[in-house]
Amino acid sequence: MNPPRIGTLPTGPRDAISDVGEIRVGHVTLDLGSIQTGVTVVVPHAGDIFADKPPAAAAVINGFGKSVGLIQIGELGTLETPIALTNTFSVGVVMQAQIREAMAAHPKLGREWATVNPLVFECNDGYLNDIRALAVGEEHYRTALASASAAFAQGSVGAGRGMSAFELKGGIGTASRRAGDYTVGALVLANFGRLEALMLAGHPLGRKLTERKKRDDEAEKGSIIIVLATDAPLDARQLRRLALRAGAGLARTGSVFGHGSGDIALAFSTAYTVPHLPTKPMPALAMLHETRLDPLFYAAADATEQAIIHALWHAEPVRGRDGHKRRTFREILRKLRDEDNPCVP
Repeated sequence: MNPPRIGTLPTGPRDAISDVGEIRVGHVTLDLGSIQTGVTVVVPHAGDIFADKPPAAAAVINGFGKSVGLIQIGELGTLETPIALTNTFSVGVVMQAQIREAMAAHPKLGREWATVNPLVFECNDGYLNDIRALAVGEEHYRTALASASAAFAQGSVGAGRGMSAFELKGGIGTASRRAGDYTVGALVLANFGRLEALMLAGHPLGRKLTERKKRDDEAEKGSIIIVLATDAPLDARQLRRLALRAGAGLARTGSVFGHGSGDIALAFSTAYTVPHLPTKPMPALAMLHETRLDPLFYAAADATEQAIIHALWHAEPVRGRDGHKRRTFREILRKLRDEDNPCVP
């Protein structure tokens, strides 16, 4: 079986966020009985990110989250570190690892220079992972960063190891779409949704899976972090507009951005960087006109939806804390196809 294909826009060569610029992604996965968690790092370019800052913006679709770094991004519109993903209780230790990396590279930080703005996103993997064990350490961030590559795994890996989506195994997913001369890539940490709400390429798959079962009125829980990247020359205001369109792709999969769901999208551009030092020239680059943004919006929505499907599709079953386990998307698809179900595309 192959995953369903979303939309008609062409993909990049990898169908991944690494189709944009020099982006690399690295994981550390902790698979140790009740410890089912990890770290994922997105590296925006091959240079010094603090010295040459990519423009960025975030959109908080629903703010039930504990991320670090969003306030300064909203104010200044740039990244200063790689983008880190982990579990909720590990935000602090990963943030500290980012600060140590930045201080090692720039001895003037916190002295002649100002401080660094670390950026860490989280989802709660406590159903499968013993989150209270605080198993993630600074070394795991450093290892994920060192292993970052344009080719990387999806599914039950890195920060996605203990995540659940639609009451199935969730995790890391990625995709890309071409919009004329430009590419939009997406990477998601999928940990959200109720099974009965799951939509697969427009088909009400979750409804079919649950129609014979009594369902309660439990609210949607969990979270999703969506990272969008583009090589289009956009400023921070335009990037926030792009980030908001990730919500369209998220909604297509069956999310209503529930009360207990932390749904946050970050968008950044690889088309230029902003220098840290005022002695270096600012980029002289014409931004894309507002009327040319619609193709990027479509690409962002399609890439986000596809990345969520890929997170489900590539996930492997995981058994973790207290014997908790999650079945996989492919398992239920095989079962439905064996029943010759028309809801399965």
